[in-house]
Amino acid sequence: MFKFQKEQEIVNIAGVKIGGQPGELPTVLAGTIFYNKHGIVEDAAKGLFDRAAAEELVNLQEAGSEETGNPHMVHIYGTTPESIARYIDFIAEISDAPFLVDSSEGNVRSFAAEYVSEVGLADRAVYNSINMSITPSEIEALALSDIDSSIILGFNAVDSSLQGRMEMLETGAGLLEEGLLPIADRCGIVNKLIDPSITPMGNGAGIALRMTITAKAKWGHPTGSGIHNAPSAWNWLKQQKEKDPVLYKICDIGSTCLQQAATGDFILYGPIEYAPYIFPMAAMGDIMIAEAVADLDIEPASRHPIHLLV
Repeated sequence: MFKFQKEQEIVNIAGVKIGGQPGELPTVLAGTIFYNKHGIVEDAAKGLFDRAAAEELVNLQEAGSEETGNPHMVHIYGTTPESIARYIDFIAEISDAPFLVDSSEGNVRSFAAEYVSEVGLADRAVYNSINMSITPSEIEALALSDIDSSIILGFNAVDSSLQGRMEMLETGAGLLEEGLLPIADRCGIVNKLIDPSITPMGNGAGIALRMTITAKAKWGHPTGSGIHNAPSAWNWLKQQKEKDPVLYKICDIGSTCLQQAATGDFILYGPIEYAPYIFPMAAMGDIMIAEAVADLDIEPASRHPIHLLV
């Protein structure tokens, strides 16, 4: 392990600190709820769901966070304005944690930005995400909102190399008039969370690990990813899933440690049901990294797993 020469930014989102040097802060973990085909969702368009089951899942994540010291955020996914508003209201009611607002539809993300501003929850919301497909109307909605935290996704559909992804953030890589980082500035984003973008295994998945280090070295912003998307999209592993579902889960959850070893500050770990396994896995990684940098003048935070579990 090593220490970055570049000063590493630490952002504070509703009391959750993200960033810093490797070994300084525990990895922040975000499990996804209300995702596509999530069993607790009864009507995805209307946002109807089993409230008791949803609360139990959030409590699972909070229990893992409390025991290990790894802070958590709730990754909310919605398909319509109506559904994401219901989900936001529910999560805000049962938890004090920050939450990510996410959708495959730009108009739903735009609505979410407006909604959290109207109901006074913008300080807890993380926009997911500013990416190469962002539209002028989405930029306008985000700029007019009170949200100041966002994931900035380094995906480049034309050039998935390290250079292509870095240029997407910095200049737009010839595909946008400006880079995603300048767009984030125009939108009033103060807390920039860099996601190098996880592509499938065999299609540059490992580049995301290299870019995590490169982005932190260049800009110093907190960096992380949804690294589980690499094994979950791995065709060979999906074929094995029917024979051995435990193998699939091990690879999916185990990918957490890869992102941590590549200096990641936060991880979107996928289904929130995995919380009982993810938090101990991440805590183990954080402890080993903290021990690895102990002679580099990096002091672990007071609620770091190394202080709570060792």
